[in-house]
Amino acid sequence: MTTDGVPQRTGNNLDPWYANYAERAAGFAASEVRALFAVASRPEVVSLAGGMPFVSALPQELVRSAMDRVMVEQGPVALQYGGGAGIPELREHILDVMSLEGIRGASVDDVVTSTGSQQALDFVAKLFLDPGDVVLAEAPSYVGAMGVFRSYQASVVHVAMDDDGLIPEALRQTIAHLRGQGRRIKFLYTIPNFHNPAGVTLSAARRPEILEICRANEILVLEDNPYGLLHFDEPAPNALRSLDPEGVIYLGSFSKTLAPGFRVGWALAPHAIREKLILAAESAILSPSSFSQLVVSEYLSTADWRGQIDTFRGVYRERKDAMIEALSEYLPQLSWTNPNGGFYVWVTMPDVLDSKAMLPRAVRELVAYTPGTAFFADGRGRHAMRLSFCYPTPDAIRLGVRRLATVVNGELDLLDTFAGTGTLQAPVTPGIEQAPPSDLK
Repeated sequence: MTTDGVPQRTGNNLDPWYANYAERAAGFAASEVRALFAVASRPEVVSLAGGMPFVSALPQELVRSAMDRVMVEQGPVALQYGGGAGIPELREHILDVMSLEGIRGASVDDVVTSTGSQQALDFVAKLFLDPGDVVLAEAPSYVGAMGVFRSYQASVVHVAMDDDGLIPEALRQTIAHLRGQGRRIKFLYTIPNFHNPAGVTLSAARRPEILEICRANEILVLEDNPYGLLHFDEPAPNALRSLDPEGVIYLGSFSKTLAPGFRVGWALAPHAIREKLILAAESAILSPSSFSQLVVSEYLSTADWRGQIDTFRGVYRERKDAMIEALSEYLPQLSWTNPNGGFYVWVTMPDVLDSKAMLPRAVRELVAYTPGTAFFADGRGRHAMRLSFCYPTPDAIRLGVRRLATVVNGELDLLDTFAGTGTLQAPVTPGIEQAPPSDLK
């Protein structure tokens, strides 16, 4: 609005600049996961919500000595700007880390470090997504990624998965359906190993088929793999990137295998994309933190980092077992996934229950979880929840699940008393909610 040629603000009582925001600002929404952190941090609450690594299992003296050596030997470099692609020594170590998942033959020049893999995800979205573009993602999918895609005004369309991961035929049908509508698909976003939130792993047999479907349809694959080394029994199959170097951007992170406080992640990308990622990084942050990169590099040079990852595996295996045992004891009428790694169990309840509506009562019972709706872009997931076993002790996990059972059974009793609908029924699809083709949007 203008008066005598002078622009006038047209905001509201809460935000006088409301009318000035760019359209894409509407894509920024509060994460249900982040919103839980304030409540979950209360000491009396057992939090089964956030995916916080158990950093206390990391020997503090190893990290402290790495920091000391960096400052004594490379202080001026550590405190200075660096290159947009990151420090070469760290990128060499990253190649060693990725070799454990079958990624070989890559060059240091193919790696771009970032402030956590979340930033690399944002850079990829910035490079590829125009308003109205489509991102394919598993159903359910990582809440943080969907927030990034929404912020660039893209649409997330879910593809069904089961206990073996993304279903190839569902991917074919979804692509054909969208192409029939004339919609533009930019990439498939997938977490193939120890999926967040579902906990499942894409089978070795399906991986080449998924890649061939994407190649045939000229769809880029964005492989997000923060949990891949945290297996309990058998390692996950080799990374998708190892099977198709030109068709896959691989995202990795030290947040789960070292500590999230360093905020060091990376992208391994085909050469042309890698060059644009560096430009995106330089325009956003000039360079990632030299200090954090050098400390992580020093740690990887001097510590038994493989042995430390094995220690983390043991910690998380014990906690996952405690959660599965507690669910079997206190909530045997529900169904859940049983992951072979990572941080999460996906729980499916009867259709009559609503995990989002139940959450306030759960907090009153001093237990927190993440409602299933956080992991869908289309409103589904109300009768599911994600439980994280990574941070609480085994005893706390058992206590939390027992409190959760009080909430679930109390809700069912109320429904049965007032509506006659609380009778427990086995979920139609145990473990993971799927979308029929008619639900595609």
